[in-house]
Amino acid sequence: MTIYVDAAANNGGDGSEKKPFNKIQLAADIAKPGDEVLVAPGIYREAVNPKNAGTENARIVYRSTKSRGAHITGAEVLDGWTKVSGTDSVWTARVSNKIFGDFNPYKTLISGDWFIAYMTAHLGDVFLNGKSLYEVQSLDEVKKGEVSAAAWDAEFSTYKWFAEQDEAKDETVFYANFHTYDPNKENVEITARRNCFYPEQEGIGYITLSGFVVSQAATQWAPPTAYQEGMIGPHWSKGWIIEDCEVYESKCSGISLGKYLQPENDNKWLKTKYKDGTQTERDCICQAQVEGWSKERIGSHIVRNCEIHDCGQTGIVGHLGGVFSLIENNHIHHINNKQNLAGAEIGGIKMHAAIDVIYRRNHIHHCTRGIWLDWQAQGTRVTQNFFHDNVPPQRAGQNICAEVAEDLFIEVSHGPTLVDNNIFLSPRALKLATQGVAVVHNIIAGSFTAVGRGCNNGAPNRPSNRYTPYHMKHRTEVAGFMTILHGDCKFYNNIFIQQPICAEFTARMLDNAHNDWDDSNFVVGTRPYNNYPTFEEWKNQFEGYCGMGSQTTDRYYSELPVWAEGNLYFNGASPMYKEKAAYVDSKSKVEICYEEKGGKITLKTNVYDFITNQKCKLMRTEDIAPAFEPEQNYENPDGTPIIFDTDFFGNKRADSGACVIAGPFADGKEANNVLF
Repeated sequence: MTIYVDAAANNGGDGSEKKPFNKIQLAADIAKPGDEVLVAPGIYREAVNPKNAGTENARIVYRSTKSRGAHITGAEVLDGWTKVSGTDSVWTARVSNKIFGDFNPYKTLISGDWFIAYMTAHLGDVFLNGKSLYEVQSLDEVKKGEVSAAAWDAEFSTYKWFAEQDEAKDETVFYANFHTYDPNKENVEITARRNCFYPEQEGIGYITLSGFVVSQAATQWAPPTAYQEGMIGPHWSKGWIIEDCEVYESKCSGISLGKYLQPENDNKWLKTKYKDGTQTERDCICQAQVEGWSKERIGSHIVRNCEIHDCGQTGIVGHLGGVFSLIENNHIHHINNKQNLAGAEIGGIKMHAAIDVIYRRNHIHHCTRGIWLDWQAQGTRVTQNFFHDNVPPQRAGQNICAEVAEDLFIEVSHGPTLVDNNIFLSPRALKLATQGVAVVHNIIAGSFTAVGRGCNNGAPNRPSNRYTPYHMKHRTEVAGFMTILHGDCKFYNNIFIQQPICAEFTARMLDNAHNDWDDSNFVVGTRPYNNYPTFEEWKNQFEGYCGMGSQTTDRYYSELPVWAEGNLYFNGASPMYKEKAAYVDSKSKVEICYEEKGGKITLKTNVYDFITNQKCKLMRTEDIAPAFEPEQNYENPDGTPIIFDTDFFGNKRADSGACVIAGPFADGKEANNVLF
């Protein structure tokens, strides 16, 4: 059955083409497996709660009849602004709290595990023409309209708002500095709803959301130990497809593929403080298995062809619920740029337990961190993506509240995590506080950081190792727990290009030299692995050892081996000492950057002028040592082997057995092609 919705329709419609519903929720109340809900262009100010699930063979599809024509928003228009006496640019308006129902985002603070509350932030926001203003704590700060030292957009950070409660009238009172804008002539909105398209019940699977604009919801901070909500999300179910949507201005997270509510574990670290957050997270994982976390019931979602931007915490978040998913062809940008939120859960994409998740052909830029894979990045593949500018901009007087950040952070996982055929252009490419990673056929114009660091809980006087789980191959069942030994990394056929290191980054390198969480290295190449053993050196520890008796070495707790071969280094990029046949060009001046014209992105580099005769081996799964702890190969989610004969664009490198060139392109001429 086809159900029709049109915001311009009259009340009392029946969902037919001639008498459409005027609310999407009316269709969501009755849609059954196999139904398609066609939504006409218009603004839908509602929180859609799909009541019924589809099935694997009969999905329920919600489709905007015009691509990005139907707009679901968590915001309401706020008009009737009057100028505050004695000011030229500060205005005030009131709203009855009845419009919020039982959830007032201006009475609720952002909070949760791993959230750093360095300033007060409410779940609500004030928007000028779709862009959120900056919250402050007093009317005086609104009047001053000073630049935020942390914000990426310094100019717009002077647009401030403040809200207070008039308890006697049960109203929320707003003050905002609109500068030269008259709010009564512009589109000024306030957040009124928690979600936009999100089932209240668990298990509402096999839903497709296609072609919508979704914006401006009052989502809460989403750590792995809490109920993770987004403006859009499957809420602990299976088989969603979110496609061709524009998603923006969520207070915290745009799309959540994440965790359901476990009341006994929900933000337990914050609430009771007796157990470390790492232990509460382990508790959550084990409890989830008892409660049905399995490949058969959870995950296998697809997020594709979406533009996700200007969210406060993450573009996409998930823990446990996003397993076996595909995230491809998305444009994710300008995440956490206001820097009003800080903590350990921020990134364009932040996912825990990304088991067999594939991140493919995404363009990720201008985020406080591109992708963060935290715990259990087992069978995870990051391939054919383009990363750039995922480091806060440097300017005089700026105070970076979050970390410097990087394109890709892999944290305390045992792997196997495969990173292949990507382009990394931020000053920091990969943060590797982890093990079990294979990095193959990339252009890497940023550094590796936190190598050998960041894997304990930071207790100053006691051991505080983080034991994290690994799983049965291509399953969710836990196979064991182990701390991170570091190493077990493989680097094949990459091109490393050193970019200039700015003075601000140089200062950070010196300041953080002894920081256990971040060494702030900006020197490109595999050099941070200088002191790691080769496989032969590591293996020799066990020669003649029977497994019991003399404990004369730290053989079971020493760093794991590292492999590197077929890599090229330019502009001072530096290989590890033990790398086999590293090609180092210290004479040529290699340039690399990107250019955007007419909405098209191209790479600007001359590196392929200098590698005409440099060939390397065509790699296969069997050429790469399995990840040590889970004893699992770098392979496809279905267990089949990979031949690395497909490049950034999907073109074939060479016939089986032939030599190939390093980097993400089958042919150097492809570097001139449009990337996105």
